[in-house]
Amino acid sequence: MNAPSPQNTPELHELLAFYMEAGVDEALTEEPVDRFAEAAQIRSPARAASAPEQPSSSPDRRNQSAGAPAFAENNPAAPPPAQRVPAAAAVPDEAQVQLARQLATRASNLDELREAMAGFDGCNLKFTAKSLVFADGNPNAALMLVGEAPGRDEDLEGLPFVGRSGRLLDRMLAAIGLDRTSAYIANVIPWRPPGNRTPTPHETEICRPFIERQIELVNPKVLVNLGGPSAKTLLNTTEGILRLRGNWRAHTTASGAAIPAMPTLHPAYLLRTPAHKRLAWRDFVEVKMKLRSLS
Repeated sequence: MNAPSPQNTPELHELLAFYMEAGVDEALTEEPVDRFAEAAQIRSPARAASAPEQPSSSPDRRNQSAGAPAFAENNPAAPPPAQRVPAAAAVPDEAQVQLARQLATRASNLDELREAMAGFDGCNLKFTAKSLVFADGNPNAALMLVGEAPGRDEDLEGLPFVGRSGRLLDRMLAAIGLDRTSAYIANVIPWRPPGNRTPTPHETEICRPFIERQIELVNPKVLVNLGGPSAKTLLNTTEGILRLRGNWRAHTTASGAAIPAMPTLHPAYLLRTPAHKRLAWRDFVEVKMKLRSLS
């Protein structure tokens, strides 16, 4: 492989920065591995053993039915099936959603809620994350911002929005005269999904009672939904964020209180699409005006 030319160096830096932001921080192999093909080869002997033998005059067809054993014999270095296929992760059931609701309801303050979330084992994301990313900022602030889930930097530090997205969010807050001492920041999902993948609907439903209770306990004057997943979860809508942003909605708490909510673009999206920063700026100006009118 030829050494990169000076002209290509900025592109390589951008690519590496993209990988880091996505959580791709380890190279396991130099060649791609087709896990689906491996799984098919491993399952084929079991199917052949369970199915009744069919007479065949073609030796080639008998050899094809052997499938994975022939592969293993021709590849003595190949690991046994148990080493090649990881065990499937357990999927929490509906009982865990109910338990999360009960624990969230019992918490009478933020400390109790954090303790309940730290002791909750009903979400599989907890077992792959390093930290519980609960919140950052001032719980007595008039403004609360809610994103989707922690990333790599957030998982390492145990605080939301501390990576590149967090630095941009700090600048967005500074543009309307605020900082982390005058805002409260949290996520719908408090544990980092492996590889920064999108949380599943089931994982979101398990964590929903916790963030809803967190909002209720903070009781901000204004709520900002950072990105589509936060807006859809907390505003009970299926509309996309580009259609939602810039329009005031309301988040209704369990006690019936309606909190003005502004859906806007997530800082990570703005890093990928800088041209849309002007849209987010308009949204934050609206937030500034709303806070001023409610003060």
